[in-house]
Amino acid sequence: MRIGELAAATGTTTTTLRFYEDSGLLPPAERTVSGYRSYGQEAIARLDFIRRGRAAGLTLTQIREVLDIRDAGTAPCHHVKELLDLRLTALDRQIADLQALRANVTHLRDDAAQAKPSECQSEDVCRYL
Repeated sequence: MRIGELAAATGTTTTTLRFYEDSGLLPPAERTVSGYRSYGQEAIARLDFIRRGRAAGLTLTQIREVLDIRDAGTAPCHHVKELLDLRLTALDRQIADLQALRANVTHLRDDAAQAKPSECQSEDVCRYL
């Protein structure tokens, strides 16, 4: 199938497909006599894997690592588990940071709820921030 057909079949763009090919996520497509890219059905499965990896929060570099392991003929299961462990650690850190931010914003909002505009200093934009 040509690049436009693959893009339509996978919900991507031709620009994305060219980028994936240039960056090693998709193997170079065969070319027709007239120079058009020609992809096989295996490209759909590979793009689905890339989409699922991105949805899990993996970087394109990490996804390329997994694909390289598979392309070398080895099951990448252990490497994927390590990547997912790292992702969970990062998510836990982000959640903790967001909870701290929420607590801070709640405190600021509660202080602002007690505002007395007549007591505000004119040189302050707003003392609650």
